[in-house]
Amino acid sequence: MDKRPSWQQYFMQMAILASTRSTCLRRQVGAVLVKDNQVLSTGYNGSPKGVRHCSEVGCMREELNVPSGQMHELCRGLHAEQNAIIQAGLNGSSTRSATLYCTHQPCSICAKMIINAEIRTVYIADKYPDELAEQLLAEAGVEMFHYDMATGKMKKLI
Repeated sequence: MDKRPSWQQYFMQMAILASTRSTCLRRQVGAVLVKDNQVLSTGYNGSPKGVRHCSEVGCMREELNVPSGQMHELCRGLHAEQNAIIQAGLNGSSTRSATLYCTHQPCSICAKMIINAEIRTVYIADKYPDELAEQLLAEAGVEMFHYDMATGKMKKLI
């Protein structure tokens, strides 16, 4: 019998799959919101519904030479975490005490949304340069783990 993936590996693979729907020209990010090992919603980074994608009109952040991790408001798109939280709300699913699996560490804007959505645990596959996000999550008591997909090992970051 084949070895079954752990819950963390299973949901992180779903986040990676969600990232393939991204329309961002800079970074493809996927997220999965889970509660009691059941998927609540998924999200990926891209433009809002009915708005042209960056792949069609170009990347505002690239044109303005905005460094990664800064001035998040200068972007046409929503982040994967934002879309996952919004989709859970649209579908009537409470995010209280949920777990978020994300291909990348949340930025400070997403960290604030995670805190107010009462998400308790975040698993990430890759780091992102946003110390404020880490500080906010730590202060709010949200745990964050780095999950290494290659080895299956976890390291507590917060």
